[in-house]
Amino acid sequence: MGADPDGAVDDQHPSPKTAATDRRTPRRGAERPDRRGSFALLAHQIRYEQLSFWRNPQSMVFTFLLPVVIIAIFGAVFGGGQGEDFFFGMSGMQYYTPTVAAVSVLGACYGQLAIVLATRRQTGVLKRLHATPLPAWVYFAGLLVHCVVVSIVDVALVIGIGRLYGVPWPTQWAALAVTLVCGAASFCALGVGVASLIRNSEAAPAVVQFIQFPLVFISGSYFPIHAGVLNDIAGLLPVKPFNDAMLASFTEGAGFQWKELAVLAAWGVVGALIAVRRFRWDPRPE
Repeated sequence: MGADPDGAVDDQHPSPKTAATDRRTPRRGAERPDRRGSFALLAHQIRYEQLSFWRNPQSMVFTFLLPVVIIAIFGAVFGGGQGEDFFFGMSGMQYYTPTVAAVSVLGACYGQLAIVLATRRQTGVLKRLHATPLPAWVYFAGLLVHCVVVSIVDVALVIGIGRLYGVPWPTQWAALAVTLVCGAASFCALGVGVASLIRNSEAAPAVVQFIQFPLVFISGSYFPIHAGVLNDIAGLLPVKPFNDAMLASFTEGAGFQWKELAVLAAWGVVGALIAVRRFRWDPRPE
């Protein structure tokens, strides 16, 4: 759900080998691959990111275990269905299943990605990668697809735990899928943007958590916010709209939350613009 404070995610890159170097493609100066070759490289890059992740047990367990533990704790506290007034007319677990799922996506796509990129940059992995003919869009698209896959597993696990406490299946599967992909893309863009501003890997976890934790709490992820002003402020930030859209996917007849998705998309554009202007492949000078 979040970046490992011990830096476990830093081990996701056991070597600088990527889709480009693994295929022994020529170094900078050679022709860039055509469209067909680019998509082949994209598939290989996705496979590389997936293998790097699944071969790192510490990062994998932390990513998937933490949201499961949190939803299980909430289930033990609110599993009896009490607190409907506090949770806006729903049971505690009906509220927490979508919001904890949303936070798990935030952690996988924003927190973890920002730390991984900051670490790969400082260790020279990104610099070596940039010297290959691998197009930048292939590298970042591979990261995005990888984060979406991890998010799907995270959300499925949280929904599964919710089912054990009697939470119904989502009623709006299409809305859930669109919301998940939109949220993952936006948080990935923000993760790349924040990684562009981090000076070194040692500071990465602190910077990521300094931004992530306040957003999570003021957005009602771990307890409902009844203050109107705070809700209005949080509604302009990316996490609360994502929470609300995820909650709607569990609500009969709610459908797509276009306003919330628009806010998410806008923040994704902000992250992308920061990344375009500030992202660098070579290590920052100390």
